[in-house]
Amino acid sequence: MAKPFPQLLIDAAQRHLRAGKKGLSRSSSLQLAGKILAVAAGLKPAFLYDYNLAGRPQILNYVQSIGDLGCRLHILSIADHVLIINLDMTVQWLEMVLQDNKVVFVDVSAARTSPGFCDKADVDSIKAHISEILNHLKALAVDPSWVLSSSSVFSAEWNLCTLFGVLLGYPAAYSFPAPKSFDNCLSLTPLRVFTVQTTFCRISDDLRVQLYSFSVPENLYSRMKTGIEEWSETLQDASRLQKDFSDLGITSEIVTLEAVAL
Repeated sequence: MAKPFPQLLIDAAQRHLRAGKKGLSRSSSLQLAGKILAVAAGLKPAFLYDYNLAGRPQILNYVQSIGDLGCRLHILSIADHVLIINLDMTVQWLEMVLQDNKVVFVDVSAARTSPGFCDKADVDSIKAHISEILNHLKALAVDPSWVLSSSSVFSAEWNLCTLFGVLLGYPAAYSFPAPKSFDNCLSLTPLRVFTVQTTFCRISDDLRVQLYSFSVPENLYSRMKTGIEEWSETLQDASRLQKDFSDLGITSEIVTLEAVAL
């Protein structure tokens, strides 16, 4: 007799995603599966794995064990980080970022007195780095027979905070001169934090999964509001086109923190 789908997901995570002797708990296993299935359902282009120190081979084996998810998934390693990406959606998203300016880049360098928008030279540099990743992924997308694939890519010139913001599908990403310092000017700065959650109804009507969490400086929000609203509407449209998740909710709150780590 086939195992119920929730138990299959729990068993797959506990079998393949161990770090030492410790495996994922039942709740963490279902949360992880929900975030990966949200990528497969087109609700986000990618998910950054951050549950434990499992590497690309372990994550690849895990995704293979939970079966065909209905799209082309790719396990991408960047430095010591691993992303599970919807290959076709990510290629399309990055093309829109480059061509249609779908992401606003915010300069939060420590030398600034307050956050501001990146100037053209900085944006051009960021887009050049995005193009490197896009070209890497487009080369992989040429072969349609790959339902699940894996690769590694990295450049020491990249600001991973900025690039991960783009790859994860945020409408805004922070930028700062990473080779010089990881400090920023966001301490004691009012930030509008957006959180997107949905119900993993394929498993349970009570299982909520967080899809997105990102912030923008409140002093810049009025000039970013239209783009964020358009991003929200696109996400809501995508939610209506699938059946694994329901009750998409987008909330925001203003917070002020003594220190912000990026």
